[in-house]
Amino acid sequence: MPKYSTGDRLRIFTWHIHGSYLYYLSQGNYDVFIPVNAAKSEGYYGRGETFPFGDNVKEVPAAEVRNMEFDVILFQTDENYFRDQMDVLSEAQRILPRIYLEHDPPWDHPTNAPHPVKDPDVMLVHVTHFNQMMWDNNGQRTRVIEHGVVVPLAPYSGHLNKGIVVINNLPSRGRLLGLDIFNEVRKEIPLDLVGMNTGDLGIGEVLHPRLPSFISQYRFFFNPIRYTSLGLAVCEAMMSGMPVVGLATTEMAVTIKNGQTGYVDTNIETLIEKMKYLLDHPAAATLMGNNAKEYASERFNIKRFTTEWEHCFRQVIHENLRS
Repeated sequence: MPKYSTGDRLRIFTWHIHGSYLYYLSQGNYDVFIPVNAAKSEGYYGRGETFPFGDNVKEVPAAEVRNMEFDVILFQTDENYFRDQMDVLSEAQRILPRIYLEHDPPWDHPTNAPHPVKDPDVMLVHVTHFNQMMWDNNGQRTRVIEHGVVVPLAPYSGHLNKGIVVINNLPSRGRLLGLDIFNEVRKEIPLDLVGMNTGDLGIGEVLHPRLPSFISQYRFFFNPIRYTSLGLAVCEAMMSGMPVVGLATTEMAVTIKNGQTGYVDTNIETLIEKMKYLLDHPAAATLMGNNAKEYASERFNIKRFTTEWEHCFRQVIHENLRS
């Protein structure tokens, strides 16, 4: 039988996969345990030094994980599910309440890709309704928990008369993340790019704690990505009070309201025209940014996010106890 922890405060075991997501997840009223190994291999980084994690994010030596008590196991990648759990979890831990957090839309085929998890005892959680709709979820139980982000301390100024793009590894990730669109737009619009491995295209990495104050100087946030999940950087930009310009694809199509919080379209020339308007009309950009912040404060509220996660954790525990 699985061995649960004692006490009311939940103990969640997961891997350090997306640092910013883990940081926001850790804002909840539960403890999050993450493994660490000497090699600091993927998922085993530990807390690291980039994010200001609280005391409720606890490192566990990978070899000691199987000796600990948890309430829920949270998978975030196929490697976590198919390989890592066999390496670090005990047999009893592998039948604890389990959740697979799917961060992305399907890559193999946009509509026909079956999700790799086919265990009806595992709750599948998507981060957007678009992702949930596009995956073939194999008929198993799913739910959507939309992003939550904290309100940044740095207010929007928009005094830099150019746009900002935040994407990691854009030169190597190509058309999927809009490398060609970025290059086309910046022929007419001044754009800066920040992120890991930007090469000659950008400024380089700006660490997450500094990112809100850095981007808030720019007139607007531009998201050239064709097909991926709704980026946390978009939510953070809106919460900073920035207008957002992007493609009317994926969850972006129902996140940005044209003329109110920014602009989305599938016509790149139209987007260039809207960017020129924002550059020429800073007062309008400020108004849209204020609207974006108001919208984000409700939809991407961090308390709503962590409350939904705690309810999800308790739901799978309850269902596990009944089975």
